[in-house]
This record gives sequence, C-alpha cells and structure tokens, in this order.
Amino acid sequence: MDAFVVRPVNRAPLPEEAARGDFYALLARLFYAAPDAPLLGALAGAQALPAKGDAALARAWRELAQASSAMDAEAAAEEYEGLFVGVGKAPVSIYAGYYTGAPAMDHPRVRIQAALAAFGLARPDGVTEPEDHFAALFEAMRVLVAGGAGRASATLAEQRHFFEEHLGRGAGKFFAAIDAAARANYYRKVAALGTAFAYALKVKLTDSAGNPASGVSLNFTAPSSGATATLSSSSVQTDAFGVASVT
Repeated sequence: MDAFVVRPVNRAPLPEEAARGDFYALLARLFYAAPDAPLLGALAGAQALPAKGDAALARAWRELAQASSAMDAEAAAEEYEGLFVGVGKAPVSIYAGYYTGAPAMDHPRVRIQAALAAFGLARPDGVTEPEDHFAALFEAMRVLVAGGAGRASATLAEQRHFFEEHLGRGAGKFFAAIDAAARANYYRKVAALGTAFAYALKVKLTDSAGNPASGVSLNFTAPSSGATATLSSSSVQTDAFGVASVT
C-alpha cells in the first residue's frame, strides 16, 4: 500500500471539492440511519442540479428530492430497518466486506483500519460499527476530499487509491443489491444517486493557465470492441468547474 501523508491545512477546499465532500457526507448520513423529518424536508426543497453538467447525476438528485417530498420519517425508518437490519440476516448487507469476499485472515476491516491510521483517522470512541460499514467509508471519503477539523484534503491520487481499494469494489454491488431488494423504495433512489455520483466517468478541462474551462462540449466514445460500455450521453458540456461526466 502506498504511503499516506497527513498535511496541515493551508487553504480552504475548492468549490468542486466541497461539493464532492457534501455528496459523500449525504451518503454517509443516509446509510448511517434513516433520514429524519428535517433532512427529508431539506432534500425535498434542495436546488436542482444543472443537467448539462452531469445529466445522470442531475436526474438521480431530482428523483431523490421528489421521493423525499413524498416520504415521511417513520416510513423511512421502517424501510431502513427492513433493508439493513431486519431480524436475523439483513436483506441487504451494509458492510463492504460482504461484497468483496472478506477472508478471515485478511479482512477488509484490518486494511481499512491501517489506511485510516496512516491518515491520522480512527473510529471515534463510542462508535461500535466496524470500519467497513458503508456509512463509515463514505464519511472517510468526505474527510479525504474536503478536509476539515484542522486537516487539508488528501491528494487526488490518495483519494482515488482509498476509493478503489476500500470502497469502489463493493459499493457498486451494494447499490445494485438495494435496487434489487423487494423492500426498497426510498433507498432505491439513494442507491441511484450513489451510483451516479460515485461511478461517473469524469474529466476536467482547463485552459493554458490551469483555469476551469466551462461550457465546452466534450464527446465521450466507448470502445467498439473488447471491454466496452453503454454511456448515458455521448456529448456533455463542462460545468462551472470545467468538469464533464457520464455514467
């Protein structure tokens, strides 16, 4: 595993970093516990995302807002309990190790603990959930992306390494399991948002001075042979941060 270095804060997070951090924070909150009435109200009234930047993410965000306006806290709590807790074995496991074939001798929790320790992070006292709980992993990504509490954000390479090593391999299967679960309703929209946000193919366009180039149309093309994909769009405009993405 590559070395991780904790850096002192020397700047505020960039707007793009803050926005990504907010998405990770929301996913962490929604998978830690069911949304309460204030959170549902905030999501129902949230501002729409511009479709020209990331159509799939904008659509998932809009549908989550609509679902939040129709959902009440008691029903959300019942759904969360029925999906992720249940009686006996939960219909949908909320632990990353379940989706990555966790071996007893090298459980993902051990590797996650080591990675977090290298960043100077650890599970807070009083928290009993293990480190491979998806809420904990999304919260860790929030800290790595946006920093906070006296620390700067990690480098993009460090963020990517942590995501791919500890979150990316299991989160897609987790979201798919939620989508396929018979009891899923509101959380199917949460899973769709997680998929659109976490697994988008993104590029950032800058000018010769390194400034974000917004409003530029970029074309995405999947390979015609070998490993390929069906893209959500073939042409996307960069947003205010110079970022364009497809899923």
